[in-house]
Amino acid sequence: MKERIVVVGGYGHVGRIICEELGEKYPGLVYAAGRSLERAERFSQETSGKVLPMRLDMGQPLMASEWERIKLVVMCLDQADDAWVGACIRSGTHYVDISAKAEFLNQVSKWKDAAEESGSSAILSVGLAPGLTNLMASWASKGLDVTESVDISIMLGLGDRHGKAAVEWTVDNLLSTFQVMENHRVKTVASFSDGRSVFFGEKIGRKSVYRFPFSDQSTLPNTLEVPTVSTRLGFDSSPLTTMLAGFRASGLHHLLKVKWIRNAAVKAFMNIRMGSDDVALKVEAQGKRRGKNSTVEFLLVGRDQSRLTAKVAASVADAVYSGNIACGVFHIEHVFELASMKGWLEKEVRMEVWRDGKRGSM
Repeated sequence: MKERIVVVGGYGHVGRIICEELGEKYPGLVYAAGRSLERAERFSQETSGKVLPMRLDMGQPLMASEWERIKLVVMCLDQADDAWVGACIRSGTHYVDISAKAEFLNQVSKWKDAAEESGSSAILSVGLAPGLTNLMASWASKGLDVTESVDISIMLGLGDRHGKAAVEWTVDNLLSTFQVMENHRVKTVASFSDGRSVFFGEKIGRKSVYRFPFSDQSTLPNTLEVPTVSTRLGFDSSPLTTMLAGFRASGLHHLLKVKWIRNAAVKAFMNIRMGSDDVALKVEAQGKRRGKNSTVEFLLVGRDQSRLTAKVAASVADAVYSGNIACGVFHIEHVFELASMKGWLEKEVRMEVWRDGKRGSM
């Protein structure tokens, strides 16, 4: 009988919070899965058995008898290809993914027909960015008759604890160039270039943010039919943000291709404990309303990016497990609205809205 929830990477930084959230509602049905059975068992004991341990090596296929017991997989690990997703969907197992890699998400999209045939739902772009940023952009664009552009800005506090995988992804992408949509045309841009100054509310103030390859800017032009979308990243330490932008502009970022320098940079980022654990997301949508130029701005300020990512993922997983989602492959904004998460969001974050420069409400 399909009833298990398997959280792959479930004893990791974000995965354990997802497991704890789901374990409260579905005790004994949630499995923290990964290659280390010892770590999974230790985590299971911490939850008093509400979350159970499972050894899982993604390089080894699961037997059909195992798929028959798994109703939902929540994926917290980056993957090199979509083979595991395909096995999941072919077995009729639901799938939720918190990956921020646009290339990988594009691969998964091809499983749409297979998911419809097998009766499974696959939800992508789940978490903070992508995730909350997608839902904020969707909400903001609905406040306009025509949306011409969406600018997404992310500010992360360096006092927060960051998982190794997230830090490695950030450091590795300081080297990247990537494609964005600008006026319906594909444009290639570089990470930590083309900076903007963004006001993140009275508490945080104004911070500089720079282009970064979050996948929301890759999918939103299609899902929201917006001709121009950009996503930028900055940190609560303005000197560090400025240093990284200068590092990129000078060409010194190529030093990260040297393995020991790259590893040293990852270690340094993981050990930084300066600033706050604040996280701020701001979406600015520009377009037309009633024939006139109009803007809608949405600011969300909270703490602990890992917890917020996990809360979004747990909310989506719960809805999918409950059978409230259509079969197929979807990005989060296809099947969810910000209002569906408003209950826990109001407890966790502060939200502010402006319409044409005037403070409003959701």
